[in-house]
Amino acid sequence: MDLMYGGCSAMSWTSEDGKHFFGRNFDFNRFADGSGVVFLPQGTPVCAFVREGETHGEAYPAKYASLGMGTLAIPGAPVLYDGMNEAGLAGGQLYFRGFARYGHIPRRGTAPVQAGLALPYILSQCATCEEAACELMSGVTVVNEPLYGAVPPLHWCFSDRTGETIVAEPCEGGMRVHRDTVGVMTNSPDYGWHESNLLNYAHLRSQDYAGLTVCGKEFGQCFSGSGALGIPGDWSSPSRFVRLCFLKEHAVRGRGEEEGVTNLFRLFASAAFPLGAVRVSDFSDVTEHDKEVLPFDYTVYTSAACLESLRYYWTSHENLRVQFADLRDFAGVREPRLIGIGARPDFLRRT
Repeated sequence: MDLMYGGCSAMSWTSEDGKHFFGRNFDFNRFADGSGVVFLPQGTPVCAFVREGETHGEAYPAKYASLGMGTLAIPGAPVLYDGMNEAGLAGGQLYFRGFARYGHIPRRGTAPVQAGLALPYILSQCATCEEAACELMSGVTVVNEPLYGAVPPLHWCFSDRTGETIVAEPCEGGMRVHRDTVGVMTNSPDYGWHESNLLNYAHLRSQDYAGLTVCGKEFGQCFSGSGALGIPGDWSSPSRFVRLCFLKEHAVRGRGEEEGVTNLFRLFASAAFPLGAVRVSDFSDVTEHDKEVLPFDYTVYTSAACLESLRYYWTSHENLRVQFADLRDFAGVREPRLIGIGARPDFLRRT
């Protein structure tokens, strides 16, 4: 089901006052009909597996309320592309084309979960990265079972209030969970390859290089940014990973939540797909849930969740004004709710 595909970049972030954030760019050539900010209250039946042709599958009552971008379009099976829960665990699913390997049957002692339903299941059941890692490795098996006609190739990134960020990747032989990560993830290849690739950019630094002397002639500095000469500027997954790692290492964090969120959105802008710059060469199937399919991948939305305040912030391609929903505002709400993302240009006139 194409509403679960996409490119994407994800990253964790921390402000100077100790607040933790998780954010992502969602890069694809469409936004599924019925998508928006989804609230799932505690106790919501969250499906992990729905057989083809059925409208409801095996569901688990949510231990934790959650809030994030997703859809309620699949009856009985809420989907999240990214989000957080009330315990302070956040996560996102990212496209893992060519590398995702799922089991054909559940491993003994585990429950089956479809790739597109794994994120809402984990956020509904787990409070920390530790719990998420244990559940993905020994509690469930992500199975090679289509959900409404497709098996999306995905991997997942999670972050919690301890500051840990993990990357979970379905590989031959089972789920591989990377601990002690740099807190950045994009798309294929696998996380280990991306981490090793950073060694190719050991010369990058935030400090400008001084002038130089060539054949007895001295040349002074004439521009800023020379410390990052050679940083890749394209929109491929390896290049976005390197750029975001460089920025996470060197960018100013912000003193509190407002500055931290603002700075994080700025960092994601450096990895965003401008509309028209990335022409799609391989269209995935268009389903009844898709709308306005474009010939370009572009950054459909950017989100950032604060794991202490439980605020979920976002911008869309059409509307760059930062909006947010507060998970605490839904106390007492007993049914899932879909909030529109306000995807129209919104300019503030000053006089």
